[in-house]
Amino acid sequence: QVQLVESGGGLVQAGGSLKLSCAASGGTFTLFAMGWFRQAPGKAREFVAAINWIERTTDYADSVKGRFRISKDNAKNTVYLQMNSLKPEDTAVYYCAAKVDITRSDYDYWGQGTQVTVSS
Repeated sequence: QVQLVESGGGLVQAGGSLKLSCAASGGTFTLFAMGWFRQAPGKAREFVAAINWIERTTDYADSVKGRFRISKDNAKNTVYLQMNSLKPEDTAVYYCAAKVDITRSDYDYWGQGTQVTVSS
């Protein structure tokens, strides 16, 4: 069983920055990808960014391209999300997810979420 622990959320003014972290732990596993998703009140969960653990390729939602950057630390099994030029519409609970089963298209494990609030 893989555990994901997120940190780094908080309250920031519009135009500010935050960096989220998500560490994966628990037993023996191979990471194939990790991603960030977010869910705002009354809205469905949406994709934010993802990184392929082996190929190091990244993918971003159009709404965050050029403002957010996903990165990883292989030794720590940790993924980061650097969020710059934050906007009030970025306010949401941010979840990280991990894919350890390459045969499945969905992510296998999810974190508990961390709140990001951007004030105008």
